[in-house]
Amino acid sequence: MGLITPGIGLLFWMFIAFTAVLFILRKFAWKPILQALKERETSITTALSEARMAREEVSLLKVKNNELIHEVQEERDAILKEARDTKSAIVADAKNRAKEEADRMIKQAREEILSEKNAAMSEIRSHVASLSIEIAEKILKSELSEEKKQKALIDNLIDEIKLN
Repeated sequence: MGLITPGIGLLFWMFIAFTAVLFILRKFAWKPILQALKERETSITTALSEARMAREEVSLLKVKNNELIHEVQEERDAILKEARDTKSAIVADAKNRAKEEADRMIKQAREEILSEKNAAMSEIRSHVASLSIEIAEKILKSELSEEKKQKALIDNLIDEIKLN
């Protein structure tokens, strides 16, 4: 039972050994351990604050990135709208020019047709007149080939002149 109840001498020497170990640890190991813990705590705090700042910077960069994307999209939309408007204006202008050119060509064609028609009518008239003269000559030649017919025609013409 000697192990269960220690003696006073043993307790005294254990106390002295414990105090010596505590004094040695306090003198040589305690300060470096506390300083290492303090440095570790400082580095952890610094790392946490840097991480927090990095997180804020990333958040700020995300916001700026979103704003930049939005601006670029608006600029792209504006450029596309301007291109569509320009295209529409060019197409409308081309249509107007084509319509004007078509109207001018139609007018010119009508004028040419009218001119050709008038020329054809004039030619037909002159041709009809020459045919009429030829027919009249042939009729007169056949009718006036005999002397009796000539005298009868002259008498008829004289009678008609007297009546008028």
